[in-house]
Amino acid sequence: MPNPEPRIPNASWRRTLWIVWFAELTSVIGFTVVIPILPLYVRELGVVDPDAATFWSGVVFSAHAVAMAVMAPIWGTLADRYGRKLMVERAMFAGAVLIGMMGFARSVQQLALLRALQGMLTGTVTAAMTLVASTAPRERSGYALGILQMGIYTGAAVGPVVGGVITDTMGFRAAFLTTAGLLFTGGTLVALFVREDFQPVERPSQRGWMALRESLGPALAQRPLLSAFGIRLMMRMAGRLLGPILPYFVEQLAPTALTATLTGVVRMANAAGGAVGALTLGRLADRVGRRRVLLTCALALCGLYILQFLVRDVGQLTALQAVAGLAMGGVLAAISATLAALAPEGHQGAVYGLDATVVSGANAIAPMIGTAISVALGYRAVFLGSAILFLLATAVAGALLPRE
Repeated sequence: MPNPEPRIPNASWRRTLWIVWFAELTSVIGFTVVIPILPLYVRELGVVDPDAATFWSGVVFSAHAVAMAVMAPIWGTLADRYGRKLMVERAMFAGAVLIGMMGFARSVQQLALLRALQGMLTGTVTAAMTLVASTAPRERSGYALGILQMGIYTGAAVGPVVGGVITDTMGFRAAFLTTAGLLFTGGTLVALFVREDFQPVERPSQRGWMALRESLGPALAQRPLLSAFGIRLMMRMAGRLLGPILPYFVEQLAPTALTATLTGVVRMANAAGGAVGALTLGRLADRVGRRRVLLTCALALCGLYILQFLVRDVGQLTALQAVAGLAMGGVLAAISATLAALAPEGHQGAVYGLDATVVSGANAIAPMIGTAISVALGYRAVFLGSAILFLLATAVAGALLPRE
């Protein structure tokens, strides 16, 4: 067995946390500049039929997620073997190149291919969480990962509005190039200023896929971890059903030439709520228990998505998305802290790689389910689908997650 990986001194892990926080903030601003406008970019690339545009929007979202689901455990295993800082740099610099290229796509097929490559080579959130989880003291993991989630949500609050304004004033290409620049900045910050006192885990005796299986074995052998992954899958699917159809729903509520900006405002409200929830509820989870915070927030999300089914204007949607973001921030902070607490020492990369596969699997499935629901039953029915999934996840979490 490998020796336990040393936790770096107090001041050092805090320094790492805040540098990674700022780099991830910058990168997530970049990613969310373009994510909300992708359905509109599909139409810009010549897909004008509404049903076809909805279908291709789902493909563009799912192509990225499927590729990431396949690659995430591999990158996680490599992080445990070669270093977590290196994986953050890989994700950010690769994203800068590929998203910059998307601004020059000539067809929706090219866009889908570039999104698939992005899924294969990026994954900044997982890489950053692995780095922070491996350096922070376990008793402060809820705080540290809550801080990081706050940065992620803050970036996700700023990016959509920036992307909407840039797209409406300067065009799609400018938005993609802005993202490329922001990701390059984040990668440079990590490369220059993060110090990782890394000791690799013992190299597996096998090679190839058998080596991957051997590396993932300690994580897969823990039933509480598998339960947490299952809950993560349902929560993520519930939150992502809306992704490809949100701009179209906003357009239905308020027909305007500024759909990209309005969609950005809705996403900003959700992410701003998430930033507050991740920080405050992440700290609360360290004190009152991760399970309690998770169950309360998940049940609240069920009710909030039922209310969104009834909205009549963009203002109501924005307000409810803000409160839903607050609850989702608590869910993500609680699950992330649970994974950090359950991860075998020296195998944090494998655990967060598996988590990224679960998240990416949800990201792949949810857009297609969401688009299918919207085509068959209308945009509003998607909110009810999310509410049902949140309720199911609450029941499963109550039954399977261990009490602290």
